[in-house]
Amino acid sequence: MGYTVLRPEDQSFEVPSWRPEEPVRRLVEIPLHANMQHSRAHLWKYPAGAAGRRHKPVVQEEIFFVHQGTFTMLLGDESERFELPAGSIVVVEPGTTLKLMNESAEDGLIFAYGAPADRAAEILEE
Repeated sequence: MGYTVLRPEDQSFEVPSWRPEEPVRRLVEIPLHANMQHSRAHLWKYPAGAAGRRHKPVVQEEIFFVHQGTFTMLLGDESERFELPAGSIVVVEPGTTLKLMNESAEDGLIFAYGAPADRAAEILEE
């Protein structure tokens, strides 16, 4: 099949398959539902106070779109801080340090897209 349609009722937010120890953030792992061979995408639900890990993707470039809520993103080795209201888009080149957080009191929803579909990343100290 050359396409996939995921309506809201078809989406199920689950614990990340590669991070089963993480009980807070949830995602719809789109490559599991679609035939994505060269890229990957996730729809992340971050409850208030949730945060991802500080990391540096090795080869993947990523695009983030804030759909709902306000996120904070730390970018670069010096962790420059950006507040991202709904509608914000961030493009991150491979080898760029980043950390995504929801420091607000509201739940947030963010769409992340990356290519190539290589999950390799250097996990960094906080």
